[in-house]
Amino acid sequence: MNITVLDELRAYIDPLTPEEHQALERSILAEGCRDALVLWGEILVDGHNRYGICQKHGLPFQTMQNTRFKSMEDVHLWMIDQHLGRRSVSDFQRGILALRKKEIVSARAKEAVARLAEAGAGGAVEFPAELADGSPTGPDSSALPPPEPLTSREAIAKAARISSNTVVQIEKIQKSAAPELVEAVKAGTISINAAAAVASLAPEEQIAAVAGGKKELQQAAKRVREGKSGGRAPKAEASAEGTEGAASTAGEDSASDADLRNREAQLKLLQDTVAELTAENKQLKDEVLRLKDQLALLQQS
Repeated sequence: MNITVLDELRAYIDPLTPEEHQALERSILAEGCRDALVLWGEILVDGHNRYGICQKHGLPFQTMQNTRFKSMEDVHLWMIDQHLGRRSVSDFQRGILALRKKEIVSARAKEAVARLAEAGAGGAVEFPAELADGSPTGPDSSALPPPEPLTSREAIAKAARISSNTVVQIEKIQKSAAPELVEAVKAGTISINAAAAVASLAPEEQIAAVAGGKKELQQAAKRVREGKSGGRAPKAEASAEGTEGAASTAGEDSASDADLRNREAQLKLLQDTVAELTAENKQLKDEVLRLKDQLALLQQS
C-alpha cells in the first residue's frame, strides 16, 4: 500500500508536544494502533503521528478511505472539524482553527457568488440556499455536509467553544504578536488574555518579555493593562549644582511626563481597536447588502 504524506497536511494542525507524542507511542506499543488512518486516495489525511510510530516499530495498522473529499479545501475543513471536537486541543488552537474555517467558508461563498453572477449573465439561474455558508454548488455539492456558517465572532466562538472576547484576543495575537510570543502562548507559558495585552507592545519588547520567562511576561501584561510601557520610568538624578528639592521635583516631573505618554499610548491603542471593530462591522454589513443585491439581480434574470 502506497501512502503519501504531504508536509502541507502534516503541518496544518499544531504538532503534539514531546510528552503527548511519547504517551501516544506508549499506548500504541501496548495496545496496537486501534484507530484507522484516514486516506484520500493515497494521501494521508488523519493519523500522521500514528503512522510514524507504526512505521518506526514495524507495527500493523488499518486504513479507511474518505471518498467524500472533492478538493483540498474539503480536506482542510474536515481536519479542522475533527480537531475542534477533541478535548486535548487548547483554547488557543481551537480559536485559530475556527478562524481558519471562517476564511475557507467565506472564500467559498465569494467564489460561489462570482460563479452565479457569471452564469446569471447568460440566462435564468436558481439561487442555491447553500450559497450563504460557502458550500460547494456543483454536481458534487452533496458529497460533504454544508459547513457551519461562521459569519460572526459569536459563531466562531461557538465553534471553538470559547468566548467571543477570547476570539477578539486571538485575532489580536495573530495580527500583532511576535512569533516568539505566539510560541509562548502555544506552550502555555502565558495566557491568551495576557498575550493579547503583551502583543500591543513593540516587537522587541515582546521578545524581551518572552526571553525573561513567565514572570516577566506576566509583569509586561500588567504594565500594559495599567497603561504603562514595557520599560521603567526614568529616574531623575540630582545635579551636582542643584538642591535635593530641585532633584526631587525634576524626578516627579519626569515620571509624570512618562505616565502621561503611557496613558496617551494606551488611549490610542483602545481607539485603534474600536476603529478596527467598527470598520470590520461596516465591511460585514456591506457584504450582506452586496449579496442581497446579487440575489435580487439573479432572481430577476
